Amino acid sequence: MNKESIESYLLRMEAEFEELGAGMWVLRTDQGLRIVAHLSPPVLLLRSAVLPVPSEEGEAARLFRRLLELNASDLVSGAYGLDDDEVILTDALDLETLDFDRFQAAVESMQMALASHHEALAPFRPERAAAQTEGESR
Repeated sequence: MNKESIESYLLRMEAEFEELGAGMWVLRTDQGLRIVAHLSPPVLLLRSAVLPVPSEEGEAARLFRRLLELNASDLVSGAYGLDDDEVILTDALDLETLDFDRFQAAVESMQMALASHHEALAPFRPERAAAQTEGESR
């Protein structure tokens, strides 16, 4: 599995994508989501930024609990995780066994998770929290 194989999968999926560097692409979905694919043998890493971690500890703890629940109940593959102060959705695909169907299923699974979990994670988004704080101060 090499760079050309991954690009052929992206073209076959008719995905809108841009090469960011050697072995790294960003896919843009119809819903405006961004998924980064990074060829890092022996795996292809897929990841998408979801939202920043809330600064308030209690709110962060509630978010982490919700993410663990989603990991356990709603994700077929991949998982939510943390990268510094950012929640990400990530998946690692074994290059040795990767074929088009597995690649497409992983990308579509991430798209579905990001779309279907949007409402469940909405209370933790900064713009939502700021609006709630503003409404409470009136």
